Amino acid sequence: MIKANIKADKQVLAQEREKRGRFVLTTNDLDLTVDEIFSYYKSQGNIERRFMFLKDMRFHVSEVYLKKESRIEALSMIMVLCLFLYSIAQWKLKSRLKETDKFVQNQVKKPTQSPTMKWVFFLFRRITELAIRICIAVYDKMSMHSPNC
Repeated sequence: MIKANIKADKQVLAQEREKRGRFVLTTNDLDLTVDEIFSYYKSQGNIERRFMFLKDMRFHVSEVYLKKESRIEALSMIMVLCLFLYSIAQWKLKSRLKETDKFVQNQVKKPTQSPTMKWVFFLFRRITELAIRICIAVYDKMSMHSPNC
């Protein structure tokens, strides 16, 4: 049988607690405050999720083979512009839903004011033609076809 007395060294414990949860963030923008740098770091996950959207199999990027650097750059620019428009559309949708106090059903049939555009596109998947009317005049028509319907 082993007997032992355990005594905590409060000074060592305090020093170890001080070290926890610390990491180094660096920037070349010297005008940012520590809180701003940390906020940008915390929002990095949002940016990563957006780029996952670009890697989605539905983009079929893996099927595109480009050799010329200029064409690769052009495709990358188009994809980033698509991501930009997607983000703006999602932001506008969420803002408008909050302004008008309207809701959209989410995947589990609960009302939400913050749907993703991916979900909204899914909701509109069966629309084959949409006429946009402003002041009783038709300005645009678009067809949306889904092979899954």
